[in-house]
Amino acid sequence: MLIKTDQDTLQSYLSDASNMPGGSADIILIPETQAELREALIECTHKKIPMTLAGAGTGLTGARVPCGGAVISTERLTRIVSIDPNTQRAVVEPGVRLRDFQVAVEEHGLLYPPDPTERSAAMGGTVACNSSGARTFKYGATRAFVERLRVFLTNGDELVLRRGETYAHGNTLSLTSTSGTTYTLKLPAITMPDTKHVAGYFVKPNMDAIDLFIGSEGTLGAIAEIEVRLIPQPERIIAGVIFFDSFDGVMDFVEAARAASFATRAQPSGLGIDARALEYFDYHALNFVRSEYSSIPSTAVAAVWFEQEVSDATEEQLLERWYELISTHTALGDDAWFAITEKAQQELRAFRHAIPAKAYERIRELNQRKIGTDMAVPDSKFRQLYDFYIEEFTAAQLTYIIFGHIGNSHVHANIFTSSPEEFERAKAVYHRCVLKALELGGTISAEHGVGKIKRAYLQNMYGTEAVIQFAAMKRTLDPDGLLGRGTLFSEELLASIPLERLALCTTDE
Repeated sequence: MLIKTDQDTLQSYLSDASNMPGGSADIILIPETQAELREALIECTHKKIPMTLAGAGTGLTGARVPCGGAVISTERLTRIVSIDPNTQRAVVEPGVRLRDFQVAVEEHGLLYPPDPTERSAAMGGTVACNSSGARTFKYGATRAFVERLRVFLTNGDELVLRRGETYAHGNTLSLTSTSGTTYTLKLPAITMPDTKHVAGYFVKPNMDAIDLFIGSEGTLGAIAEIEVRLIPQPERIIAGVIFFDSFDGVMDFVEAARAASFATRAQPSGLGIDARALEYFDYHALNFVRSEYSSIPSTAVAAVWFEQEVSDATEEQLLERWYELISTHTALGDDAWFAITEKAQQELRAFRHAIPAKAYERIRELNQRKIGTDMAVPDSKFRQLYDFYIEEFTAAQLTYIIFGHIGNSHVHANIFTSSPEEFERAKAVYHRCVLKALELGGTISAEHGVGKIKRAYLQNMYGTEAVIQFAAMKRTLDPDGLLGRGTLFSEELLASIPLERLALCTTDE
C-alpha cells in the first residue's frame, strides 16, 4: 500500500470537479490490491480516523472532498479481471477508467451502455453515483447494468451482492456478510419520484439489496469489485443535430420523438423511431460555440442531437422516418447535420461535448463561479419547469446556458456569476428552482448526486424523519460514521441518531 503525507501530494486529493473549497486530509492511503483496501478500512476504523473514498475526482457535488482524516484512493485498483463474450459479463476493479473499459469491451464486439460525459471517470465512482449520460434515454443509468458488487464495510466485513439473490421483506432489508454477520436495515417508507433520480439512498419495499449500494456515494462501504452486464455492439448508428426556429417546435419534436421511441420499444419486432439519445442545446448554448461551428443557422433558437441504432437493412427507412418527423416541426430541416459514418458521428459527439467544455473553460479563464441545476421532473411536467427556469433567470438578470438530457426531462441550466452579489442572487434562484422541481413531482438530482453541496435539499425532498432514517441505515453499517463524512448527512445529524434507532447486527456462531 502506498502512503502519502506530504502537503504537495495531499492537495490533489482535496477537491473534485465541483471545485468545492475547504477540503482537508492528513494522509492518503493508496491500496494496490483489494486485500489492502480492506486493511485500510480496518486500520482507520480501529483508530477512529474519518475516511473519504476517492476515485478519479470527476464528481460535481463534493462527495470526494475530504473533511479531515484519511483519503483512500482506488487509483491503483485498475484490473479488468475478465470480459466474457459468451455470457456478456465483465468484472472490473473500481479504479478502472470508464473510457479504458469501454474500449476493451468494444474489442470483443460488445457495448457497455452507460456513458457519462466525463469518460475519465473511474468505474467505482460511476457505480457510487449511479452515473448516467446521453444513452440513458434508451438504456437507463449505471444501475441497470450492475450484476454483482463486492463491498467492504468499515470494519472489514465483506458483502457479496448478486442481483436477484437478496431482497428486502417489505421495508426490512437484511444483509449477511461472508463472515456470517447479519445487518438489518429499516428502510424509510418513501416514494421515489417517477423520473431519472439519484438523490439519497435507493429504497423501496421488497427491493434488491444490490441497489442500496449503487448511488450511495461512498457512504456505506467501499466497492472492491464490480460485475456488469454488456450488450452486443449495434450494427450501425445514425445521428443528427436538428436546428429549430421556434421553441414550441423543439418541445413538440421532443415529445413526438419520445412517444415514437416508447412505442417502438413496446413492439421490439417493429420498425420505427427509437432514439438512444435526445440531447438539447438552447440559444445561449449554441452561441457558446458559433465561432467554431459557423454552419449553425443564424435563425436557430435551439437544437436537438439524436442517435439511433440501425442495421444495413433498416437504415434507409429509419432515416426517412426521422426526415418526416423533423420536417413537421422545424423550417430549418435542410440545415440539419446528419452523420452516417463513424467519423461523422464522432464529429457530432464532439459538438455535443464542446458546449459543456466551453462552459468550464469560461469559468476557469474568467475565474467565475457557476451554479448548475441537476433536477428532473416527469415528462408531463417538463415544460412547466423549463418555463420557470427562464422566468427566474430573466427576472434576476442572470447569464446562463441550458443543455442536456431532454429525452429524460432533465436539462442542466448553468448560471454564470461574476461577483459575490450575483452569486448570492443565483443561489436564491437555484433554491426556488429546486422547490419548483419538487412541487412538480421531480428530484433534486437526476445524475450528479447529492454529495456535500446539496445535502440540505434532501430534507426538502423527503422530510426530516426520512433523512434521519437514511442516516440510521448508514450508522448500522458504519457505526462510527467514519466513511464519507459530510456526504449526504452533516456530522451533527449522524451523531444525533439515538441507539434505539439503529438495528443491531447479529453473528451466526
